Amino acid sequence: MILGIDTSLGTAVAVVEADGVVRAEASSDNPLGHAEAIGTLLEAALADAAHGAIGQTGAPEPVTLTHVAAGMGPGPFTGLRVGIAAARAFALGRALPVIAVPSHDAAALGFLLGEALADPFAEPGRFAVVTDARRREFAYSVYDGLDDDGIPVRVAGPALTPRADIDDVLAEAGAARRDVTTIPAAMIAALAGRALTAGRELTGPEPLYLRAPDVTLPAAPKRVGA
Repeated sequence: MILGIDTSLGTAVAVVEADGVVRAEASSDNPLGHAEAIGTLLEAALADAAHGAIGQTGAPEPVTLTHVAAGMGPGPFTGLRVGIAAARAFALGRALPVIAVPSHDAAALGFLLGEALADPFAEPGRFAVVTDARRREFAYSVYDGLDDDGIPVRVAGPALTPRADIDDVLAEAGAARRDVTTIPAAMIAALAGRALTAGRELTGPEPLYLRAPDVTLPAAPKRVGA
């Protein structure tokens, strides 16, 4: 089973089996307070996962995790690093490998799976996942369906654009707009599982901040007489 964690928007945790069956989900939509929420959500998700897939109420059984999937953004610096640090700390404590997952890719997978359930024969059109990047900007990524491994094909992004320009940017890319306010941790874990099966890496270990942090280290003081 894979533990998924994402704090690029709200705070979300999920436990998903290798075949994509969701065992548990817990989340907070609050765009702040990630550090305060993450521990409680982890505890709740792991406890729920012990009873089987969502909707089942079987007797508790051990939850054997094999990997931890971390949502890497894009997202605000402060919130995003909480989830990544939590994923790495949890994985270190249990000697588990961490799989880095672009958060927009996970949201795209959710859209594509939902469309396939609604109409299995429809061809998915090009679309863009759009999230609030604050400071009057949106972050966006453009997708063109799924590849042979069942992984969303990202053809542009993640990138930032002023809010007033987003519709023009997406029209030029020929992409329908899909606004996202939460990133499902279940899709973070499910996408990690697909990457594992395919033997692929989805992104590197560095977070997708897109913007430099507000806090910078002060310059070293000059020595007297220098």
